[in-house]
Amino acid sequence: MITTKDFKDIDGIIDWLDEVPYNVTRNGLYSANELYQGYEPSSDAQADKASYNDSYDGRTYQYYLLMGKNTENVNEALARTLHDHNIHIALDAFLANHDGRRCIGVMGGHAMLRTDSMYADIVRLSKRLTEEGFYMLTGGGPGAMEATHLGAWMAGRSSQEMNEALKMLAVAPSFKDEGWLASAFKVINRYPQNKYESLGVSTWLYGHEPSTPFATHIAKFFENSIREDSILTMAFGGIIYTPGSAGTMQEIFQDAVQNHYLSFGFSSPMIFWGKKFWTEEMPVYPLLEQLLNEGKYKNLLLSITDDTSEIEAELRAFLACKN
Repeated sequence: MITTKDFKDIDGIIDWLDEVPYNVTRNGLYSANELYQGYEPSSDAQADKASYNDSYDGRTYQYYLLMGKNTENVNEALARTLHDHNIHIALDAFLANHDGRRCIGVMGGHAMLRTDSMYADIVRLSKRLTEEGFYMLTGGGPGAMEATHLGAWMAGRSSQEMNEALKMLAVAPSFKDEGWLASAFKVINRYPQNKYESLGVSTWLYGHEPSTPFATHIAKFFENSIREDSILTMAFGGIIYTPGSAGTMQEIFQDAVQNHYLSFGFSSPMIFWGKKFWTEEMPVYPLLEQLLNEGKYKNLLLSITDDTSEIEAELRAFLACKN
């Protein structure tokens, strides 16, 4: 709660805004080079970690933890709000220059390993969709999210180059492994590109999960609720749900609410990738079907498949019906 004393203390807000390690007045989304400015990849694990901690992202995250994820300092709260406000404006500007119906969201587990067969499948699908003119959107982290942006990054390149990139990343399968970030930058340096775009929307709330540098545009927020809502709102072309856990479940039902109420004038496809997972291991698909058939949910465009060609056909059909 903001008190009368807080309003008096806010007199020093300008000095505070000048001293925080993040830019509260930035007027655009982040690039990986901006977010990781100061980071120099190293084969020495300790040096690599120290270098990350010296980067813009690392310094901001350490400061965020120091001040408290739910800070009681009114100056810091205002600084974070101003930062997130400007990132949100930058997102609106980005979307104004892109066809929202070509924005495809991919949701799934952050713990998915780079050596997992599903990871490679996501890379291939994302690569094809990007080459076809769609642009990919995720929560901007590791696992299934990183695979999506890697696929978009490798768009236009050969399958051999894509497979080589996967081999380069396999030295650090998990984001918890030494060399996870360094290996990503090695791939970026070997296969530079400036033709294809993808959008990662990440948060310092989960700062222990680094933002993938394969996303060409990064919207990083302090407030995770803004970030979650933005991801689901912007994927007008549909969302592909790959196997995930609690966070993915939350996104499914939040997306279902938006589609049920036609919050943006229409409903977008909800595509579940992995029949066994979504009907047996995490049986949310039969539940959604039942609720839809009973009329408790309306307007949901549900589909489930193991075949990526069916996913592509579904997205193309939805795009065509909106033209």
